[in-house]
Amino acid sequence: MPRLAAFASALALSAAMAPAAWAEDITVGVSPGEHAEIMEEVARVAEPMGLNIEVVEFSDYVIPNTALADGDIQANSFQHRPYLENQIKDRGFDLVEIGTTITTPMGIYSDTLESLDALPDGARIGIPNDPTNGGRALLILQDLGLLTLEEGTGLVPTPLDITENPKGLEFLELDAAQLPRSLADTDASIINTNYALAAGLNPNEDTIATEKADSPYVNIIVVRKGDENQDWARKLVEAYHSPAVKAFIDEKYEGSVLTSW
Repeated sequence: MPRLAAFASALALSAAMAPAAWAEDITVGVSPGEHAEIMEEVARVAEPMGLNIEVVEFSDYVIPNTALADGDIQANSFQHRPYLENQIKDRGFDLVEIGTTITTPMGIYSDTLESLDALPDGARIGIPNDPTNGGRALLILQDLGLLTLEEGTGLVPTPLDITENPKGLEFLELDAAQLPRSLADTDASIINTNYALAAGLNPNEDTIATEKADSPYVNIIVVRKGDENQDWARKLVEAYHSPAVKAFIDEKYEGSVLTSW
């Protein structure tokens, strides 16, 4: 009996240690704000599944895809589809989407205006300087009736594609992360939600206008081509799409960040 008990105890110990012994370690790149906060919650959900996620924050939108393509990280979660498509086109990255995450409507913020109706002629507007988010900002202004863009520019128009600008708006193109600090120097700035949240802005209370809900800019999880069928990739998406992560997002962001599943 003692030998049987010892054997049973050894089996139990082995079973308890199995998940840790077979756990996979990956590094996921994110941008600051909600992408980082959500991925930390995903990491907690993924750990019992045998997936250890190290979350690494990048301060801009350029480095995460370079780091992924170079093999410095295994996945990233910070960008929407149009941005990835533009990066692949411009830089030749061999990257693929493995799952959707969240939608974060861009907002128009101002330190001096209480409504968009108060926007003066010749107003100075801050927009992101990367093609997809800058184009997204201009499309928001077009949807709001403040300007008209040349037909056929798709999702990446630039200020050069503006055909009608009745208020004579001027555009200050800045790195997306710098836009919250630009509010002291602009009449209004169009800011991605993650950078707004990181700067202490409340997308539900501090905006003077918000992107429409039917935006095509759903965010995605991206890996190197060839890794999309890896077991860790499946677990990463499964953990992200879990009820626990959805509940975390709904409770923490109260509608300013929307889940895609």
